[in-house]
Amino acid sequence: MCVLTVWFAYYLRLGEVISLYGKPLWAVAAAIALSLPIFVVSGLYRAIFRYSGWPALQAVTQAVGVYSVLYGAIFTAIGVDGVPRTVGIIQPILLLLFVGGTRALVHVWLGGHYENMLRRAKRPKVLIYGASQTGNELAIALANSPEMQVVGFLDDDHQLHRRSLNGLPVYDPADLELIVEQMNIAHVLLAVPNLPRKRRNEILAQLRGRQVSVRTLPSLSDLAQGRVTVSDLRELDIDDLLGREPISPDPVLLRRNIENKIVLVTGAGGSIGSELCRQIMAAKPKELLLVEHSEFALYAVHQNLEQHFEGSGVSLVPLLASVTDPRRIGQILQTWRPQTVYHAAAYKHVPLVEHNPAEGVRNNVFGTLCVAQAAAKNAVSDFVLISTDKAVRPTNIMGASKRLAEMVLQAIAEKCSGTTFSMVRFGNVLGSSGSVVPKFRQQIREGGPVTLTHPEITRYFMTLPEAAQLVIQAGAMATGGDVFVLDMGEPVRIIDLACRMIELSGLSVKDKNNADGDIEIEVSGLRPGEKLYEELLIGDNPEPTPHPRIMKGHEHFLSWDDLQPKLTALEKMLNDNDVEAIRHLIRELVSGYYSESEIVDWIYQQEGSSAQKS
Repeated sequence: MCVLTVWFAYYLRLGEVISLYGKPLWAVAAAIALSLPIFVVSGLYRAIFRYSGWPALQAVTQAVGVYSVLYGAIFTAIGVDGVPRTVGIIQPILLLLFVGGTRALVHVWLGGHYENMLRRAKRPKVLIYGASQTGNELAIALANSPEMQVVGFLDDDHQLHRRSLNGLPVYDPADLELIVEQMNIAHVLLAVPNLPRKRRNEILAQLRGRQVSVRTLPSLSDLAQGRVTVSDLRELDIDDLLGREPISPDPVLLRRNIENKIVLVTGAGGSIGSELCRQIMAAKPKELLLVEHSEFALYAVHQNLEQHFEGSGVSLVPLLASVTDPRRIGQILQTWRPQTVYHAAAYKHVPLVEHNPAEGVRNNVFGTLCVAQAAAKNAVSDFVLISTDKAVRPTNIMGASKRLAEMVLQAIAEKCSGTTFSMVRFGNVLGSSGSVVPKFRQQIREGGPVTLTHPEITRYFMTLPEAAQLVIQAGAMATGGDVFVLDMGEPVRIIDLACRMIELSGLSVKDKNNADGDIEIEVSGLRPGEKLYEELLIGDNPEPTPHPRIMKGHEHFLSWDDLQPKLTALEKMLNDNDVEAIRHLIRELVSGYYSESEIVDWIYQQEGSSAQKS
């Protein structure tokens, strides 16, 4: 390099190529004689440049700096006959560039940076929907991401098309199909957090079927404070699948039965129960009692609440208990004397309860009876039962047991004036443990097939936070024995929900019209006790309430004097596991209960099988 840089310095000075003979050899000899000792003393030959960074380049600069002072002093300041003085300035600069450049090249090539650049070039390409401040901040957050490469923006504003934002082009969403094909786009990230739901749904409709995965970003506050990582980007929000605008809760109703009060939630570890607990904590109770039969579920919800509401000043008490244990439930209510009880504990999985009907009825009916009687005895002010749309003209044991639980509460409310009993009935909750959404997501992740029981099956859906908020607000409007029904919007065809989830994951549905699709939808047939359609009201005379999403129904029920002997008989049947008698009595008690399916209780079937063999 010393020889090469001297020759190059002569070329730059004279404008012609010369031979390094005679006097130019003095410049070459001086370069070698000065540089080698300085570089040895500076430790440049001991450095492992593949792992070195800026400090190593600083060392090179310092060594060449010392060299340039000496070299310049000889050939520029003092001067040597036959060597242009400017060579003493040009050659050290060239030597710095050559020595530093070669070591930087080694660092890039052998240190893995070249492979990293190749890997970064192979990153999935993404477009950000929304060329706004939010979109720009997201692009900055992802600039050095090893997982994604932002290649542009999509925006509805025509004035922004064919322009660039921080060097990235802004495209027209109408050209998305062509852009995806030409640039091999893998994901579209929605950076429009404050957009109205109607417009958001229109955007999602645009993106469906474009072979791109749609993902959303975290809250704008997290983004602005620099806490965003690629892992914060999440799949499409579950409530985006509903296609309707949520209504903001009434803060007065949310606080009425909770603020500065002792509140108890049964089934606190379940999907509904845990979300109820989160909403209750936000309303600042004095104390929250978590009653749960599952040890793990109780531990999980307790840890989650402590983490998210640290420093709130609310006392959290995790209590292991079964709602069918009168002694334990009585001790809990007598010790803490809660003012409000939300009874969410129940067996809700239709096929499982159909296969275990006695336990389903025991937990759902007699668990409700146990907690309600303890509440009345211990002067609980408000008692709210979490019910289900499957209680309306049920075709399965689970729905029938929930309707019977409602009737138990209505009968107790009629004879008890000290406690305000009410029940809130709603449909499926998106994202709950029993929801089809987590199941579909897992099946899509695994490459399919997505399974559903019938192509025409429909269900009402609501998000967990919205359901919990409406339950709390409905309970706050109760006067005694009320059956509240939540407005679930329009029912959703499950097959449409499955198709939408597949397409918004960047995949296509494989069917007879698209044999080359990615994910197939398989129909397995209705399970025991499963209905094609669900209803929310037995009658057709709902009353409006002050809340636009909450209605009040009027349902027939038996008085406590008429119901009590029936419950006593039912309890004996449960203890004997007499499934035929259980179904017959429930059919007599629950209006509209009808089941064409055979008895599928596991014990009953096993006993029948053993009797046939003998």
